[in-house]
Amino acid sequence: MYLVNHLSYQVESNAVGVTLETKRKRIPIVKEACNFNGYDVVSLMSETSKIRELITKRSTLEILIPMCCTTKPVRYKEFKQVLKGTSSRTLSTRLKELEKNGILQRLSYNEIPPRVEYKLTTKGQELVKSMIELLSWMRKWSNS
Repeated sequence: MYLVNHLSYQVESNAVGVTLETKRKRIPIVKEACNFNGYDVVSLMSETSKIRELITKRSTLEILIPMCCTTKPVRYKEFKQVLKGTSSRTLSTRLKELEKNGILQRLSYNEIPPRVEYKLTTKGQELVKSMIELLSWMRKWSNS
């Protein structure tokens, strides 16, 4: 059993060599370098880090996954009712982060009382679809 795992990469003419680093030793994962034709590896790793940081924050998945099942905008009030253990501050922060990253679109109406709705952008729909596929893969292989 390894205590800490780190994924490292080395850039050499658009190729990536991947090594799993543990406290005890380095284990080569890919003996021959992978080739990411058309991608800048450093940018790809940076983007991977950003999206991982966003989707692993508390309540983010709880906000996104149910939205894949509806094409209608979801009101802030509905999020608040469904996410009972989540504070208003955390919910507001997550919604703002998802909007800033182009995952959600915020629709505000000049009404009394104020009405704010959120819906997935195309980018958000693709992200949720990918997450659902990853969760399906995890379910399939979790018992092996």
